[in-house]
Amino acid sequence: MDSDTAAHRKRALRAELRERRQNLTSTERAAASAGITRNLVDLTTDLSARSVACYLSTSIEPDTRPFVNWARAQGIRVLLPISREDGLLDWTTGDGETETEGLFGLPEAVGDLLGPIAINDVDLIIIPAAAVGADGLRMGWGRGYFDKTLGSMEKCPPVYAVLFDGELVDEVPRERHDQPVDGAVTPTRIVQFS
Repeated sequence: MDSDTAAHRKRALRAELRERRQNLTSTERAAASAGITRNLVDLTTDLSARSVACYLSTSIEPDTRPFVNWARAQGIRVLLPISREDGLLDWTTGDGETETEGLFGLPEAVGDLLGPIAINDVDLIIIPAAAVGADGLRMGWGRGYFDKTLGSMEKCPPVYAVLFDGELVDEVPRERHDQPVDGAVTPTRIVQFS
């Protein structure tokens, strides 16, 4: 598929998924949050991860904050991304309380800035996704930050995308820069692709 066609299909799919997420009820959202948290805790425990990179979810994403709070309470080091103008991510451990609005209006932690290479020391990377195909190919929300980060890592720990159950699909449109993930975490399951 040529990249114009893939980009167009991605835009259409993202719009559909965003609308579906916005239409979830508060009850569905709360149940999804509980399931995501339980599965992220299980995954982190199964991998004996002592350090994880995660993200602060937006209001329409599965809620990662309960997991981040659990990890901190367990003494697990949690790195949170800070977007930069150059398309790279800085990282911070944050203070666990304060959030600010990042470059694109997305929630970001406030804390000491660690450079882009700080992520090289984690045991598990948890990233957002709009959809993930059955082959593990992840479609993000279109800014390319996580694709760039993962593509630049020499030795990458396991990478899991977090999404709602209906967002695990047969396939997603592929562009050259897209990076696959090792697994996906939904409210009802943990899926491994490799």
